[in-house]
Amino acid sequence: MLVLRLLQEPVLSFEQRIKQEIEENPALDESTDQEIEQDEYSDEHNLESIASDEDEFQDELSDGPELNNEFSIEDYLEDEEIPAYRLVPSYSSPDEEKREHPVISTISFQDFLLAQLGLSRFTDREFIVASTIIGNLDESGYLRREQAALIDDLAFNQNISASPDEVEKMVLLVQSFDPPGIGARDLRECLLIQLNRIPDRTPAVELATLIMRDHFGEFSKRRFDKLIARLKISEAELKEAIQEIQKLSPKPGGNIPETARLEEYIIPDFIVTNVDGELELTLNNRNTPELIVNRQYQDMIQAFIRKKTKATSSEKEAISFIKQKLDSARGFIDAIKQRQETLFKTMTAIMEYQKKYFLTGDETKLRPMILKDIAEIVNLDISTISRVANSKYVQTPFGTFLLKTFFSESMQNVKGEEVSTREIKKILQDIIEEEDKSAPFTDDQLVDMLKGKGYNIARRTISKYRKQLNIPSARLRVELQ
Repeated sequence: MLVLRLLQEPVLSFEQRIKQEIEENPALDESTDQEIEQDEYSDEHNLESIASDEDEFQDELSDGPELNNEFSIEDYLEDEEIPAYRLVPSYSSPDEEKREHPVISTISFQDFLLAQLGLSRFTDREFIVASTIIGNLDESGYLRREQAALIDDLAFNQNISASPDEVEKMVLLVQSFDPPGIGARDLRECLLIQLNRIPDRTPAVELATLIMRDHFGEFSKRRFDKLIARLKISEAELKEAIQEIQKLSPKPGGNIPETARLEEYIIPDFIVTNVDGELELTLNNRNTPELIVNRQYQDMIQAFIRKKTKATSSEKEAISFIKQKLDSARGFIDAIKQRQETLFKTMTAIMEYQKKYFLTGDETKLRPMILKDIAEIVNLDISTISRVANSKYVQTPFGTFLLKTFFSESMQNVKGEEVSTREIKKILQDIIEEEDKSAPFTDDQLVDMLKGKGYNIARRTISKYRKQLNIPSARLRVELQ
């Protein structure tokens, strides 16, 4: 359904959808404010009468050629590839409030690598092997597929019978590209590649390279005493080596050089503001044009209706095309209206449900909230609420957040009160951030500390929350002082 497709698109993708539809449907026009006022009467009266008249002569059209389905708006929508969204240059006036927005890259690291590949000298066969390797890198820049699987891919998809040596040669080539560490098979190889490419070979860099190459197991498990004893080094030397390792990137896929980036920003779909203690919600429609049905196309339909003579075959084809475009234009305009109403109604319900948070910015004020809670308030399907929440951002006085992060399950505290799991995670994160890194809290200690704050949580739940917050275990959080 068109409304549902539009509903799940975030603001910039939605704007691009409208622009594309205007380009592809000549019966759809942008309108100025004055034109909108003039067209309100037409939308409410003339269009209904035209549609009625169209139905009257539809029987005549049906005797002619069948309608050409390639002009159906549904076909356009079905085949369209949703464009990259939420990327737009930040233009603001001096009067606008300055806000920090997350920067995102406009070029994938695969594209960046393919550009470097194009500058290398090799055969067509080697290019195919190397580009296949690049295409199999995950979002962090790692090559997770086994060599045998890559060989099978090349055989089935490219009709190339590659040897293990050929594949390995191209893997090493990709690993020589920027950013350093790209194309590694695991974390150890990733860090080692980066260390080997450091030109200034200081004692600390050499020691870090040795640790990565021959003692990665002890290092990853934070067995620093064993490293000191085995390598016969001082604690200060080990600390300097670790500092060099900490400068490296464990996810090189996100490290595209600034020369290959465009500074563009997340665009919020909703804006919540606090006006003298009252919350106000607006949809971000600053670049969304108002749409009207093309007047000329309507006049052409009416002219044909008033015509007394029987239509020729070519006239029937022409009017069928016009009618189809008019129907699509009206349907698109109506779908936009429904989308905006649904977004506003849903976000209003979320804003009121989490009012204490939106007024204070205190995450501990977040109430447990699941999709069903909002669906029942606005009387919509859970799937519709999911479409709204899944890819939309909301700008608040405290930052811009993905809407779905406000949804969380509930737990009971020792008083029997329902609290959000997000509240518990926030408290857990704060405790860990303030701990002594030379002796981090174990999960058992964290259980006791949360219990002391009124949250009775099992150890396995602590472990689960840590992983969701990307916080390693106590042993892996140890830092040398």
